[in-house]
Parts: sequence; C-alpha cells; structure tokens
Amino acid sequence: MGKRKSRAKPPPKKSLKLDTVFSCPFCNHGTSVECRIDMKNLIGEAQCRICQESFSTSITALTEPVDIYSEWIDECERVNTVEDDAE
Repeated sequence: MGKRKSRAKPPPKKSLKLDTVFSCPFCNHGTSVECRIDMKNLIGEAQCRICQESFSTSITALTEPVDIYSEWIDECERVNTVEDDAE
C-alpha cells in the first residue's frame, strides 16, 4: 500500500517592497534622497546627495524609510503654510 499524497503548500504571499531612495523636495532630483535609520540612537535621517539638505527625526522600532521621508514632506508643507499665513 502506498502513502497518501500530501497537499502542495500554497505559494508564499509576496510582500510589498518600500522605497529607500526618493526625490528631493528642494532640488527635485530623482532618487537623490537617501534615508538612514539608526536603531541604536532611535534617529532617522533623510539627506539629499545633490543639495545636501537633510532632515532628522526620532523613530520607533516600526519606522521605515518611507515614514521618515513622508515626515520630511509634511514638515516642509507645514513650514510653507505658516509662512504663507504670516504674509
């Protein structure tokens, strides 16, 4: 007598890969902003290689590079709206 055939395992789900390099909000160069995460000091930094603009923020264990970049964009928008309101 033979063994029963085992069912094939379903293929693993593909995880979504998030970007780690982005376009700079100041000089508009594509893929010039690189985000680095320092888990030892809980600091995330985004820096443009072209115009040397940078942004640092505190992070948690769940923070991804896209989160640091989006916080930078949000901060730029917040500063620009405050300047527009002052005029």
